[in-house]
Amino acid sequence: MTNFLQLCFAGVAIGALYALVALGFVVIYKATGVINFAQGGLVLLGCYLTYNIHQTWGVPFYLSILLAMVACALFGAAIERFVLRWMVGQPTFAVLMLTIGLLSIIDPAVTAVWGFDRLNLGDPWGIEVLKSGEVVFAVKDIWTIVLAAVVLLAFFLFFRYSSMGVAMRATAFDQEAAIAQGISARRVFALSWAIAGAVATLAGVMLAAGAGGVRPDIQYIALIAFPAIILGGLDSPAGAVVGGIIIGLTQTLTAGYQPEYAPWLGNGFNGVMPYLVMIVILMVRPYGLFGTPEVRRV
Repeated sequence: MTNFLQLCFAGVAIGALYALVALGFVVIYKATGVINFAQGGLVLLGCYLTYNIHQTWGVPFYLSILLAMVACALFGAAIERFVLRWMVGQPTFAVLMLTIGLLSIIDPAVTAVWGFDRLNLGDPWGIEVLKSGEVVFAVKDIWTIVLAAVVLLAFFLFFRYSSMGVAMRATAFDQEAAIAQGISARRVFALSWAIAGAVATLAGVMLAAGAGGVRPDIQYIALIAFPAIILGGLDSPAGAVVGGIIIGLTQTLTAGYQPEYAPWLGNGFNGVMPYLVMIVILMVRPYGLFGTPEVRRV
């Protein structure tokens, strides 16, 4: 039982990390209909910016996170203003390829500045743990779960009660109708990229905190989080969190029990299991657990 509880806590913590990454994808897709493959690059950049502000410039850690979030948000808005805005009206496939190209530019730019070595983020949580009976809770994992919950609540309040949140929902639903009502689609798009940049910084910090370290391969976590985004529904913040938790639990429980009960599946099967779960759920709900079904009239 202790092992099961330990694996469940680890799964929820990993799922919360995936959720933080996934929320950045969701906010852009919800406003613009674009799947942003450059989100992994924003995660990487936010992480290194926090490291640089804290460790190199000596700014207190929590203030460093806020400053890095602002910087990454401005960078995201700049991408929308100077790159994506020129692609309005172009085929979706071309926009997707452009975001992949952006990822290919951000990655070498970051490593050119900070190198390939694993760096110490200098976070206050380190490898501290709390214990309840025989179950061990890493302090960094607790913070990750709390942050994911806070960000989800902020998203809910923003989209439900703020005028800009309502404008983003209206633009996502019908861009032409929203413009006719006086909503600035350009402002909505820029804000969605800025929010994605800020959330990506939080995800990058939590990925690098503790024993993780600041390292270039952090961006690939965005690809691992992709099943969570599809599973929960591309346009649903709640779906991103639920999908992340499901994928995290699936990974850790498979890693914990598969070698004992199904060793014939081979090593590393826990990396395959999330995609199997995603396929099964999509066969039943093609738009994900919380995604909005798209209705086309012909």
